[in-house]
Amino acid sequence: MMLDVDGVEVKLTNPDKIYFPELGENGGRKGDLVDYYRTIALAGPLLTAIAGRPTFLQRFPDGVDGEQIYQKHLPKYHPDHVESTRIVFPSKRSGQAFCPRLPADVVWAANLGTFTFHTWPTHSEDNDHPDQLRIDLDPPDGKSFDDVRRVALDLVRPFLDEVGMTGFAKTSGSRGIHVFVPIRPEWDFIATRRAVIALGRELERRDPAAVTTSWWKEERGDRIFIDYNQNARDRSMASPYSARKSPRARVSTPVTWDELVDVDPEDLTIATVPSLVDRRGDPWADIDDQRSGLEKLLEMVERDEAAGLGDMVYPPSYPKMPGEPPRVQPSKMVAEHWDEDGNRVE
Repeated sequence: MMLDVDGVEVKLTNPDKIYFPELGENGGRKGDLVDYYRTIALAGPLLTAIAGRPTFLQRFPDGVDGEQIYQKHLPKYHPDHVESTRIVFPSKRSGQAFCPRLPADVVWAANLGTFTFHTWPTHSEDNDHPDQLRIDLDPPDGKSFDDVRRVALDLVRPFLDEVGMTGFAKTSGSRGIHVFVPIRPEWDFIATRRAVIALGRELERRDPAAVTTSWWKEERGDRIFIDYNQNARDRSMASPYSARKSPRARVSTPVTWDELVDVDPEDLTIATVPSLVDRRGDPWADIDDQRSGLEKLLEMVERDEAAGLGDMVYPPSYPKMPGEPPRVQPSKMVAEHWDEDGNRVE
């Protein structure tokens, strides 16, 4: 069947296919997911968040219990209205990523089985200079959304106020919280990642029992991890208003800081979020008007460097970066096997 999406025809196939077995025919069909994306894209807030950004597609064509396809490159065959943008990977190879601009683009992707839209922190005019810092509060097993909420409200928000930056919070769709901070696109991925490392280290100083920046799980204990590597080139995060792989079709939902005090992420699903937006609007509507600079955070980077706290490790798929410490678990590290620059000595 064909759907009219703001004047553009988009094909919908197999609308009765069950995507969320726990919901079944009562809101768990492919057609329900596509209808959610059609509604939230036409209403505006989803495109406010993703339009013009390199976007990866996390697809589950056979539903929540099926195999995942994580698609970084725009499919070869796509409608004329669908655009791409050139991105450069850490390996220096380049590719063409999906770059949504129209509600029809979103619905087309949803018909491919896309649950989650994962966006870069850049706009297509300049994919080398992020316009957002992304603070990912990642809880370990045993920690609840309430534990993460406390870190966001008691540590992240006050710190951002102190340095004159504006944070926009959203549920992750699970137990985590994401805070996006709009910035002027004047710095590269190296600088923005180091800025978030400095931010994370400061939060860790303020509450070392609750927060950690350690990349190595063996060192984290039961603390909330500030995943600074979400700010490395080619790392993307679930966009605002994206559905997640969850039995009840939870949505990564923007909330105000006041709403965050008592919001229950279980209540935020593809069935409930459109009416929430209709009632109170989009709390991220003016995110692009709240940009700040990185100067204060970069001063903290310099302070940490002077105190002997340099860069931190990258994910294993990345090339070795200048100034990066040895990329090996502390428990497996033998000092004489590494030189002072973090290179293995054979």
